[in-house]
Order: sequence, then structure tokens, then C-alpha cells
Amino acid sequence: MKSEKTPPPSLVQDHYTTLEVASMLGLAVRSVQLMVDRNELEAWKTPGGHRRISRASVEQWINARTGGSGKTATVPQAAADGSAPSAPSTRARGSAQILLIEDSIHFQNLVTLLVNQHFPGAVLHTANDGITGLAMYGQIQPDVLIVDILLPGIDGATLITTLRSHPQFARSRLIVVTSLDEQQREPYAFALQGVTVIHKPQLVAELPAALAQTLPAKAA
Repeated sequence: MKSEKTPPPSLVQDHYTTLEVASMLGLAVRSVQLMVDRNELEAWKTPGGHRRISRASVEQWINARTGGSGKTATVPQAAADGSAPSAPSTRARGSAQILLIEDSIHFQNLVTLLVNQHFPGAVLHTANDGITGLAMYGQIQPDVLIVDILLPGIDGATLITTLRSHPQFARSRLIVVTSLDEQQREPYAFALQGVTVIHKPQLVAELPAALAQTLPAKAA
């Protein structure tokens, strides 16, 4: 059942359009609509049939996925001209940024170990699924994006294709990690052309070298 209800008076002036939320989180509009359908975001429709999403529910969604440090992540207000607000960027902190989108705790821990060992100056962010990863990508705009092919919610190939439609993706180096062998990867070939692909059994041997080709010297 869709979470589209009459807006409470306190939220009438405190909402976003679907397009604004999509731009803010770095997602496709359809992805945001699906989040509303799953009751992950609180939304309602205007008399003209336009969807409005409560700012509080967007903040709550972001905080639940990026608030691991204990600090509250706030969503900036929309600009006065109605344009979508800019997502906060961690790049200003001066550290190289890596985003890992991987649902396996084992490989999350392994990548964390490798990054800490070989690139102590880098900051590693982790997302457990593709939808969360898309949202975090829009906020972080990482130097390197490490993506598994098989992900819950949205597979890695679809995620890669979605990201390539965003101009900011051009500045990120993409590394795909997968347990699939070459024959099993064939259905995803459309998304893997020109991409560094690391077979998970070779992760320890190959990931540090792949990262070294991309990360700035300050990450080491």
C-alpha cells in the first residue's frame, strides 16, 4: 500500500518534489517513487496529482544509512528558486574517498582491511545494497567506486548503468568485484566494458594494485 496521505499542517511547507529528492540522493526518479511505494519515504499527492515528499522522512532515510558515526546528517533546504539542494560533499575534508557497495559482510571486512593496510589516508564508505549505494554516491562523489555485480534491490550492472547517466560519475574510477567467473559474467557484459573487474578469489592480490592506479598519493 502506497504511503500517500493527506499532509499534516506542520509539513505543508516542509517537503520536496520527487525530482528534488532524486537529484539530492543521486537516484533516478523511478527509484524514489519505489521508495515511496515501499513506505520508506512519507509522501502525499497535491490536488493536481503531484507527489510531495516530507523533508523529515528524507532526513530520516539518509540518517539511517549514513549516520554510522553518530553524527546527524542533515539535508539542506531547497534553494529559493525551487531548484534541488546540493548534497553535502565529504571531498572538502581532503581525504581520498572510496565507496564500496557490497552486501557480504565478509568482503566488506576484507576490503576494509586492505584499504586500511595499503591506503591509511583514504576514507572508506560502505553500502549494503544498490539503492543505498546510489544515495551515498550522490552525497560522497567518491574517487573510487567498488561495486559487486550481485546486489539486493538493484544489481550492480543496473546500478553502473544508472550512474553513467549522471555527469558526476565521469570523475570516479570504477572497480567491479564479483564471485562470478568470466562465463557467468556474460549477461552483464554491457555494463562491464572498459571496467576493471576483479574475481573475488583474487581480491587480496589485485585490489591494492587497482586502487594504487587511481587514488591520489595522499591516500597512501
